[in-house]
Amino acid sequence: MLKILDRYIISKFLVTFFFMLGVIMILAMVFDLSERLGDFIQKEAPVKAIIFDYYLSFIIHFGNLFSPLITFVSVIWFTAKMAQNTEIIPMLNSGKPFSRILRPYMIGATILMLISLVMNHFILPITNQRKLDFEEKYYRNVRSISNYYAEYPNNQIVYFDSYRSDLGRVLGFVLEQRNDNDEIVSLLRAKEARNEAGSFTWELKDYFIRYFGHPNDSIIVGSTGIAMDTTLLFELKELAQRESVVMTMGYNKIKDFIALEKKKGSANIPLYEIELYQRTSFPFANYVLTLIGMAIASRKTRGGIGANIAAGLGLAFIYIFAMKVTSVAAENVGFPSYIAVWIPNVLFGILGIFIYKMAPK
Repeated sequence: MLKILDRYIISKFLVTFFFMLGVIMILAMVFDLSERLGDFIQKEAPVKAIIFDYYLSFIIHFGNLFSPLITFVSVIWFTAKMAQNTEIIPMLNSGKPFSRILRPYMIGATILMLISLVMNHFILPITNQRKLDFEEKYYRNVRSISNYYAEYPNNQIVYFDSYRSDLGRVLGFVLEQRNDNDEIVSLLRAKEARNEAGSFTWELKDYFIRYFGHPNDSIIVGSTGIAMDTTLLFELKELAQRESVVMTMGYNKIKDFIALEKKKGSANIPLYEIELYQRTSFPFANYVLTLIGMAIASRKTRGGIGANIAAGLGLAFIYIFAMKVTSVAAENVGFPSYIAVWIPNVLFGILGIFIYKMAPK
């Protein structure tokens, strides 16, 4: 059962967090709107879509992304203020151990952690889909891909020279069909290929098809300017998708997507795995940063609140740097992604315990 002390600290914790979250998100929206307004006006984006499809999703995405760091700053802010108002000392003088004062902090961190977990795994994929759809329609730059290569299921190898999203066509398209012995069974080339949206139907222009193997070896050459309609086992969006598409997928869908991309030999596997594992590791950072923030800010210093905030922000930047270093290591040098996303939490968790043990009691 929550005591008066618990309710007092938890209320301060949550009120400070949501106040700071609101202020930061409003400022972020203002800066983003100032940058995007010209695109919105030029492409005649509806006000309703701007508010509900873009900025509502914007707030949910970035608010949840930065919530652990906002938690950290919030804890330092209200705890330092309590320390300067000499509220911490009477709590300790009343006979309560330091761990008893820490309890409501951990309860508050648990509330925020559970909210973040639910957002990451269930809500964000939906809102991110709306946000990305809006971006594609109203202000995304033209997407271009060159020298694409991938291996698809059923022993199919696909590569093409170039693709531009504004033209909606693939140039220099090649499809190899191999057997289980990795021998080429058929080869299809097309100067230009288009895919009917939402289907496996393709239109091939200036095509060349060769079937290998005696006695069925044969060649089919399409007439110049004459198109052939055919069905392939994949859509254009699978070949020419943005890396951020993984943000729109739920847990099981990401797992299946990663498994498929591994078969294709995609170079972006670490990036996709980091997105998957961070959905769990980020919420648990609330515990680590709450512990560090409380231990730092609970002591009354001559520099006042500013000194505690400065110390906290310094640790926050180090934490962000550690996350970036481990992510780069996973993407570029083969460091395991699930370890990379948890290392900052483990290291700063150890640091938090050390600072907690050293805090005046």
